Amino acid sequence: MNSTKTLFDVIGPIIIGPSSSHTAGAVRIGYLAGKIFGEKPKKIKFKLYNSFAKTGKGHGTDKGLLGGVLGLDVDDERIKKAFNYAKKQNVEYQFEYIEDYNRHPNSVDIILENSYRMEISGISIGAGEVCINKINGYKFNINGDYDTLVLIYKDKPGMVYRVTALLQNYNINIASMHCDRNAKGQEASMGICLDGILPKSVMSELEKIEEVYLIRNIEVLKK
Repeated sequence: MNSTKTLFDVIGPIIIGPSSSHTAGAVRIGYLAGKIFGEKPKKIKFKLYNSFAKTGKGHGTDKGLLGGVLGLDVDDERIKKAFNYAKKQNVEYQFEYIEDYNRHPNSVDIILENSYRMEISGISIGAGEVCINKINGYKFNINGDYDTLVLIYKDKPGMVYRVTALLQNYNINIASMHCDRNAKGQEASMGICLDGILPKSVMSELEKIEEVYLIRNIEVLKK
């Protein structure tokens, strides 16, 4: 009888492992990235940095990231076989391992492709806590602790007001907000953490705003 155990044998139904940064954190980064992308990708490229790159395979970071993108949560047994799960869904994937000490030790860029291409960057902070800090080069701060509204839109006067006024009309309180842009009059981004659940009717109204290129409602992560 073979008594050798792997990390995922020890993990059980809830991923803890020897490093929550490299296991549960990886799943949560991938899961958030998948929700932000909004559909099943055909191709995924993961660029793992520093500590993620050095110990990621042994701690299941690669399986966690891939499984998370494909919608598996931290307690899903299928994460153990994430590579096979991806192949069954005809999803191509690859991993690149990089040293760049300008980046956070547990850092990853996830490039997702289907009918469009999106690049999402995230970090694993520790104890399963994560942060999505960039989407297509725009700065964000999405950690899954709040329902979060994500928008990329044309930078022009009144856009922030139109979004926030609509939330106010539905009595939805804003916990925090961050805006970014690449240049005046070009594309801009908005990340709004909410104190409540965003009704579908509000999303429908937001989708009617002209020159909004991307809109997502990212729900609170399971703990």
